[in-house]
Amino acid sequence: MTSERRALTPGVVIADRYELHDLVSERLGCSNWRAHDQVLNRNVRIELLPASDPRAANFLQAARESTRVTDHHFLRVLDLIEDDDGYHGIVREWARAVPLSQVLQEAPLPNRRAVTIIAEVADAIAHAHAHGVYHRRLTPHQILLKESGAVRIVGLGVATALAPADHQVSEADKASYERADVEAIGKLLYACLVSRWPGGHTDGLRAAPTEHGRLLRPRRVRAGVARDIDTVCDRILGQPPRHHETPLTTAADIAHVLNLVGEDEEPPLAFTGEARQSSPDLLRLDPVIEPSGPPPGLAPPRRRPKAFEPAPPTRAERRRARLRAAARGDRGLVLLGVLGTVTIVAVLALLVQQATREGGPPLESTPTATSPTTVLPIERALDFDPQGADRAENPQLVDNALDDDAETGWYTSTYYGDPALGRLKDGVGLVVDLGRPSQVEQVQLRLAGSPTDISILTTPSTQQDPPSDLSELREVAVLDGAGEDAAIALPSDTYSRYVVVWLRSLPQVGNDEYRGEIRAVAVRGR
Repeated sequence: MTSERRALTPGVVIADRYELHDLVSERLGCSNWRAHDQVLNRNVRIELLPASDPRAANFLQAARESTRVTDHHFLRVLDLIEDDDGYHGIVREWARAVPLSQVLQEAPLPNRRAVTIIAEVADAIAHAHAHGVYHRRLTPHQILLKESGAVRIVGLGVATALAPADHQVSEADKASYERADVEAIGKLLYACLVSRWPGGHTDGLRAAPTEHGRLLRPRRVRAGVARDIDTVCDRILGQPPRHHETPLTTAADIAHVLNLVGEDEEPPLAFTGEARQSSPDLLRLDPVIEPSGPPPGLAPPRRRPKAFEPAPPTRAERRRARLRAAARGDRGLVLLGVLGTVTIVAVLALLVQQATREGGPPLESTPTATSPTTVLPIERALDFDPQGADRAENPQLVDNALDDDAETGWYTSTYYGDPALGRLKDGVGLVVDLGRPSQVEQVQLRLAGSPTDISILTTPSTQQDPPSDLSELREVAVLDGAGEDAAIALPSDTYSRYVVVWLRSLPQVGNDEYRGEIRAVAVRGR
């Protein structure tokens, strides 16, 4: 029987053993804490989920299955807690480290550091895939860098466990999970090189730039990125890769290629011994070698010791040199073929775009390669006016925001004297009911008039009833001065059934008159 759930605060003891100290993060309805093991006198990490949550059984089962992965890069599962004071818990080892996201917010990493970190991550994920376990939430926040230089990965299997409880994982799902992990490894490499995240704002990093809908390569975003590392990025994220390069479709392939890449764009160090060694601290740049010995001219010149001569090329370097030599030849014909292909693709894209404009739906566009989300089905919509006298705002019109007619919509009452709803309320809005808790990543709106100030509010993932008061909601995104078409990105950890489009300031519709209108709404996510 499920026991009554108590509030989680620092000082609470779980399972008569683990004392909670600091709340590390909250994602998908699960809270992560740093705790102290009073029996073994050590710090541990505890992930807690309410036992009443329909995903609770999957939560513990995923932790059991993740123990099959023995790679040292993943934080080990030390203990499982079943229904203690209303919570299920997973106890993992504690890593005293810095998240990669915190490092990248300061500056990008040098080429060698980026390759070293991502090669280890790819090798660890390949080991997990070989055991049928998938991460599904690889972002810079999930990668930890210890002072010793060790790389640790958190969250293995948790995203899979926190999917909707009634979802049965099929073979097609497993293939899509593997593709998502491989794509995330490529995004991690991209972020390490330029401090930008492909596909949107994530973990404090700005969105990576695009050109004509295609992700810009790292070398075009930041100077100094090595050419071969840039090519590896494109082989993972390119749709398709440029110059007919072979795509990298598995984590094992990525780890293998990263272990072979060179650094053609960086000058070698003065001493071969130093060039072959990597600093033990991945958060620090390579040490500067100070020259020693007498100043020039005070000692006779002598022959340079062989120990200081450059090392002979490795087998991989010789193989790359042979491939470059074999690529020389009739480059004019190759270039002509590439230009012809690009022209044909451009014409086809133009025809598809025109067909979409003529007959396609107004909001449900095809997901791009950098945004693999889909449009979520909406079960119903409700008006939301918690501060009004009758607590209603044209409820008979809410279905107009969900139909296919772009000329009709749900609109507010008319307010006078001030666009901020006449200073009578903080706002009014529309509640979108997705039918069940879902991972929400973007809200797309078609409005009438401009500008409109908008906030996106969500309920906790465990809430089953529509919200009736602002105290039940939290603000996850804000867009001020929105035009008639708006796309609002939400944090990657947004998980909710009810999404509220909250209008705080309305466009002018007459002489000192203001009214807001939502003609279409779509929610993208997983």
